This record gives sequence, C-alpha cells and structure tokens, in this order.
Amino acid sequence: MPYDLLIVGGGPAGASAAIFAARAGLSTAVIDEDKGMTRRAMLWNHLGFPDGITGPELVDLGRQHAERSGASWIDAKVASLAVRDDLVVAEVDGSQLEAHDVLLTLGANPSMAADSGIATEDGTEAHINRTITVDGDGRTNVPHVWAAGTAAGVSVHTIVTAGDGARVAVNIISARKGARWADHDVLPKPT
Repeated sequence: MPYDLLIVGGGPAGASAAIFAARAGLSTAVIDEDKGMTRRAMLWNHLGFPDGITGPELVDLGRQHAERSGASWIDAKVASLAVRDDLVVAEVDGSQLEAHDVLLTLGANPSMAADSGIATEDGTEAHINRTITVDGDGRTNVPHVWAAGTAAGVSVHTIVTAGDGARVAVNIISARKGARWADHDVLPKPT
C-alpha cells in the first residue's frame, strides 16, 4: 500500500513537514540518511532555545516529535524517484517505496532530484550551488513531487527551513483533502 507522503530528508524541514502531515492523518514516512548539515551546527537563533541548541539535539528532537505524531522513520538513502501511473516510486537501498506525494527536503545537495529529472536552478544562498525549482506552493516540475527548505531555495537557517517544511506540508495536506488545512488546538478554559 503506498504512503500518502514520503519525505526525503530528516532535518528541520523534513521533520516539521512530517509532524504536520502525520497529525493530519496522512500515512507519512521520512527517509533519512542522517548526513544533513544541521548535524554540524550550533544554533543560537532558533526560537524556543534561548540558551542555544546543538544541531544534533535539534535533529533528534525533530525525529522524536515526528514519530510521536505518527510518522515512520526509515534510516536509508533514496537513490532515485520516478512517477509511475499516479504514484511516485522511490528507489530506497535496493527496494521500492510508493507514495501519492513526495516532499524533497534534501538540504544543500539536490543532486538526486536533478538525476531524477526534477528541475534545478542556481542557488542564491552562500555555499548553496543548486536548488530545486518550485512554484509558490512548493511543487516541482514533476507531478506529485514537492520540495521545501534549503533544497527549495530558502535560507539555510533552521527556523526558516522548519517553517518552510511546515508551509509546504500544509499545501500538500490541503491538496489531498480538497480544502485548506489548519492544525490548531485551543487551551482548555481555566476552571
């Protein structure tokens, strides 16, 4: 049975997207080879951590949050993507996974996307040579393939990439459900 959403990359953008998608009831899996640049970062400007947080701590907390929200996490590498009928097929360590939609949160290296026929363009951030070409909602030129975060051209700052992952996830959820999605809870009234 295909996933509703496969997310390739488990950094801040991917984990944030997984939290939103899983909470919305989409069968969601993150495929991550744990080589992202956030693993090498010390973060002093991430909201909610006034004393700073290491990149590895942030990535691990993102994974925990995504899994508690219902997302699956697969420690593996995606070699390629292809659209077959109305599904996206991901080659993952010699096997195939299918999904209705795929979200690429590949960080600074979109080469797998380019090798799979997904359009890329020159990057605008320092040290980011190429990014995936997306429309305003995060769609790529390949049907059912989306991109977010640094891979899609936003700032490398983790708070920005996490927000972009959530933004594109909300767009995917809204497209799948046929109505704009919102995920807000309200505190109970004091007694």
